[in-house]
Amino acid sequence: MWIAENWKDYEVLDTSSGEKLERWGDYTLVRPDPQVIWNTPHQHTGWKSKNGHYHRSTKGGGEWEFINLPKEWQIQYRDLTFHLKPFSFKHTGLFPEQATNWDWFSKIIREANRPLKVLNLFAYTGGATLAAAKAGATVTHVDASKGMVNWAKENAAASGLQDTPIRWLVDDCVKFVEREIRRGNTYDGIIMDPPSYGRGPKGEIWKIEDSIYPFVELTSKILAKDAAFFLINSYTTGLQPAVLNYMISTAILPKFGGKVEAEEIGLPVTESGLILPCGASGRWSK
Repeated sequence: MWIAENWKDYEVLDTSSGEKLERWGDYTLVRPDPQVIWNTPHQHTGWKSKNGHYHRSTKGGGEWEFINLPKEWQIQYRDLTFHLKPFSFKHTGLFPEQATNWDWFSKIIREANRPLKVLNLFAYTGGATLAAAKAGATVTHVDASKGMVNWAKENAAASGLQDTPIRWLVDDCVKFVEREIRRGNTYDGIIMDPPSYGRGPKGEIWKIEDSIYPFVELTSKILAKDAAFFLINSYTTGLQPAVLNYMISTAILPKFGGKVEAEEIGLPVTESGLILPCGASGRWSK
């Protein structure tokens, strides 16, 4: 398992009964987590002194309960700064477990000894974009949500990266890649974090089980001949590490050589000393 264990401003304090207790900087939140199927005693004092609690509804969705929590605050990871704000469906605007992937491709970018062009698809609030830019890459950031792209720009400015070569695009990722193929553009690194289900700016439907493998094949057409890396993340239960490995091994490895790895990603839990699984990632590199 690849573990995001280098955080100072974030930690999973405890887990129990379908929920996790997290510290985000100076504030503690309780949020649902479908992986937490165990029922253990609430030993950590943070359960009683939480600043926010997302209550899931039996009818679907849910709502936040706030206890002395600001509308927005910041945390840092290494030299990056992220704006956080609780919004719909339990999210805060950041997936801390992805830091293990940020460290992986940042090392590749820094050690490449040449400028790398990186494409970040389904790029959300820009954690991977910022990490790649900080490491020295030129980045194209693509997401279908204008609000998410604006949020990512705020994170870039807070991290001192507003003048770095980042191209911000509000676009449907599939259609963007199709246009890049026609234009003959290529990238040295591709990152993608596809949703289980989503819609593009013009109502385009994305269902990961149907769409992901054709999309991986499609994006392989814009990997440069001397490309350095490819990364795909999955939070969908059916896309286990072995599935990600198989997709990359059949869509990318025969064309480019190199090596493929896939693992669960996770976060350490302070109270138990165990690891909370948080999805899976597949990596290709030369």
